[in-house]
Order: sequence, then structure tokens, then C-alpha cells
Amino acid sequence: MLTYTFPQNLNKPMYLYLYENIKKDIINQTLKPNEKLPSKRTFAKNLDVSIITVENAYNQLLLEGFIYAIEKKGYYVSSLNFPNKPKQYTAIINESNEEYYLIDLKTNSVGEHFPYSTYSKLTRQVLSNQDGSLLTRPPQIGCIQLRQAISKHLYDFNGMNVPPNQIIIGAGSEYLYNLLIQLLGHDVIYALEDPGHQSISKVYDINHIHYHYIPLDKYGIQLEPLQQSSAQIVHISPAHHFPTGITMPIQRRLDLLKWANDHQGYIIEDDYDSEFRLRGKPLSPLYQIDQHDRVIYMNTFSKTLSPSFRMSYMILPQLLMQLFHQKLGFYACSVSSFEQIVVAEFINQGYFEKHINRMRHYYKLLRDDLLSALKNSDIYQDITIKEENSGLHFLLEYHKDISDQQIKEKAKSIGLNISCLSDFYHQPQDLHTLIINYSGLSRDNISLAIQLLTKLIK
Repeated sequence: MLTYTFPQNLNKPMYLYLYENIKKDIINQTLKPNEKLPSKRTFAKNLDVSIITVENAYNQLLLEGFIYAIEKKGYYVSSLNFPNKPKQYTAIINESNEEYYLIDLKTNSVGEHFPYSTYSKLTRQVLSNQDGSLLTRPPQIGCIQLRQAISKHLYDFNGMNVPPNQIIIGAGSEYLYNLLIQLLGHDVIYALEDPGHQSISKVYDINHIHYHYIPLDKYGIQLEPLQQSSAQIVHISPAHHFPTGITMPIQRRLDLLKWANDHQGYIIEDDYDSEFRLRGKPLSPLYQIDQHDRVIYMNTFSKTLSPSFRMSYMILPQLLMQLFHQKLGFYACSVSSFEQIVVAEFINQGYFEKHINRMRHYYKLLRDDLLSALKNSDIYQDITIKEENSGLHFLLEYHKDISDQQIKEKAKSIGLNISCLSDFYHQPQDLHTLIINYSGLSRDNISLAIQLLTKLIK
């Protein structure tokens, strides 16, 4: 007699548990095709359950075709054409366990400085003021309210004159890169800065994109290797290169624009943290001096608001925008209308500008305190600080004969999360240079950060 044991702490209906067990035995071919199943009454008595339980389980199996019924004879296992007996295996899913560090000089963070009360107020305001349109599907390029707000912000911030209908909203920069690949085609050749952010090359790899690494000099990406690469698209971050911190001068920018126009190519300008330049005015984007519609501008709210804000935007030249509507117009916008409208209100009511000014002031004080503490530390004679004025990280070169791999292992052992400049080159090399991302620090734990850096380098 077919028998199953019902656990005492069963957290589902009994008929469902019985159905699942019979179904599993049919799939695993423990129950053979056309094998007769016990009658409802006999089966219920043997399992010590109600007839209704057995009947509901059989009805579900009948509905899905796993068994069939013959009037006045009973229930039988269906003859199903399984190619092979299913293999029994357990899927191994590796979850990345977050490690605890005493000090994190690697991860971008906003933490307690996020304007919670203001954002809560705006959220309630949007919910109370909006009608049913809040729940409707947004246009594929994003809500007009947010695109207009971004357009106004860019004009006020650095004089960019951008029509809202050339702005596309997306759930993070990686999503927008994927859209660009589909828009520009898989058969074009891309160029990436070396060193550069690894997430971009990973997006290209997974899409089987052919790309070249182009070395940098002190002015940014080099023109001669770029011209020799046969690339048609180049990705750069001219305002504040990550990770070197280089700021590209005007002549190199003009040379790049000439390259793009001569080759009928495009420049992807990643302006990821231009709002946090700590000395002088924000630099004019390459997009602003482009006279031939060859620059694709990208920016994100992950740096200015929070990394958890998976909301970025890109500005396409007019011809590419027209192609986008023709080729990718079927896509739905990947950010909800509600989130977009709240961010739009945050910008329109002046809170975004206030937040940026407040955070720039805070980061400047934080950086100055950190640099002052380094200058007064025992390791100051053993280090050189570079590119400390451009954004939320600077470089710390240490004059010690220890490999980058050893320095990272030692950092981990003392509770310090940090990355090396060499991590961002496509070929391994020892550069004896740390990337100090201080955005996650507080002024209270600077002394601990200095202690750990001293322990690391000494």
C-alpha cells in the first residue's frame, strides 16, 4: 500500500503535501505509468486522513495530467514520456556574506547624512497629492516630471542645456549600459580606460562585446593608442577619473571630440561624482562643448543621495534618441513612477541643491581632518597623497617593499576594508598605492582609521 508520513509541524494543507509527494514519485518514476492508485477511502484510512484530503490531492493531480481516472475502476498514473529519469541534485547557491570591518575605506556610503525627514515629508506629499496617474506605467524614457527636474538641475549646476526629451531614466548605470549596447549594436568595438571601473568591462563581457583597454597618461586617456585600436565608442570619466583621480584638461577633451567626429564614433561620458569636486567650481562636462552630437552623458543619484537609489540617467544625442524610440521603444521604464516623482519633487523644491552643498561642505571637512591626521601620523614620511581635490577618494602611495596582495591580506586581518589602485588595471601589477574612499567615514572614527593605516603600513 502506498504510504506517506505527515510531519507534525506541517505548515501547509494536508492535501497539498499529499499531492506534492505523489507528484514527486510520478516524476521520479517510483510510481510506474498506468499503475493503479489506492481508492480514496482505502488511501484515507491507511494514511489516517479524511477522504476529502485524498480527493483534493487526486483532483489536483488530475487537473495537471499526472493521473487519469476510469469510471468505476479508479485512478491510474498517467503514461508520461520522460526522456530520462530526473537526476537528484541539490543546487548550490553561494550567498555573499557581508564581512564586518572596523573601518571601511572602500565602499561608497551616505549613512546618517541622508535627509530622512525631508524625504519622508515629500513621500507623504506625493502620495496625498497624486491621483491614479501615480500607479500608471511611466513612459519608457521616464516620467516627464523627473526629466524636467534633471534638465533644470543640470542647467543651474553647470550650465548644461539639455531638452527633457533627450533624457532616459534607468535603474542604475549597469542597466543603462546594457541599453546602450543594444542601441549601438554588438558588432561595434568599444574602448575602456586602463585603469577603470571593473563593472563596465563585466557588462561588456557578458554581452560578448569586443573592447580594447587604452592606457592613461597624466591628462587622461591617450589619443594615439585610441586611434590605433579601431574603436568606435570610448568610455571616459573626464571630470574625475576613477580610480586615478585625474581631471582631463580642455585640450585633451577637444582632441577626443575631434576623434569622435572624424571616426563617426561616440564618447560615453561618465560624470559619476562631479557634484563633489572640493576645490573650485564644477568642471564643464564634455557634453557641453560637443558641437557634433557625439557625446552620451551619464550620471547617477547613487553618489549624491545613496547607493541604494538604483536610479541613473543618460542623455542621448538627437539622432541616437530617435534610433532609441525606433529600436528600443518597446521597453518599459525600469524605475517606478512613484520613486521618480518623489526625486523630482526633491529637486524642484530645492532640497537636492541644499543636500549637495551640505554634503560637499561635510566631505571637505572630513577630508581635511583625515589629511591633517595623516600629516601628523607616524607614517607621513612613508606615504605620498595624490589627487585629493577632485572627489570622494584620493590616492595614498606607500614607500614600502610589500606587494599589493600582501597589503590587502594584512588589511583584512586587522579589520580594514580597502582597495589598491592595481585592482583596476586589466593586467596585475604592484603599484604600492591605496585608494582611500572616505565617504563612509565619520569624523569620530578618523583616529581609528589612522591607527589601522599606521598598523598596515608600518
